[in-house]
Amino acid sequence: MVTVMRAARCAPEAVLDVLADGWSYSSWVVGTARIRAVDPTWPEPGARILHSVGLWPGLLDDETVIRALVPGRSIELQARGWPAGEARVLIEVEPLPSDGGSRIRITEDANRGPGKLVPRSVRSAVIGPRNTETLRRLAFLAERRAPGQLAR
Repeated sequence: MVTVMRAARCAPEAVLDVLADGWSYSSWVVGTARIRAVDPTWPEPGARILHSVGLWPGLLDDETVIRALVPGRSIELQARGWPAGEARVLIEVEPLPSDGGSRIRITEDANRGPGKLVPRSVRSAVIGPRNTETLRRLAFLAERRAPGQLAR
C-alpha cells in the first residue's frame, strides 16, 4: 500500500463535500478523463461512478464503486482501470486543531488484475506521485468550496 498525505486549508467537511460530489471526481482523480454517470445514492456504499480513463481518442470506460463510508471521516473505493486492473483506495480526512485545517490521507494499492503482478516498488513509484497530484487537486477544490477559507 502507498500512503500520501496533504494538509488542506479548510475544515474536513469541505473535503468531504468534494468527495460526496461524484460529478467532481474527474476534477481531482488523476487519469480520469470524464464522468459518464453517477449513481443517485453516491456516496453510499455500493454506489458507482461510471468514468472514462486515458487520453482522447484512446479512452476506456470503467467504474469506481464505494466499498465503505465512515461519515465525517473516510471513504473507501474500488477503482477500476482495466486493462491495468483494480485498486483499493482509502481516503481519510481529519481535523488539524492547530489551524482549523484538515489532513487528507490517501492509501492505495492494486488488488485485482495485471497491476497486482507489477512489483510493489514499481507500483509505488507510479502511485505515489499520482496520488500526490490527486491530493493537491482535491485540496484545491475543497479550499475553494469552503466558506471562510483560511488565508494563505
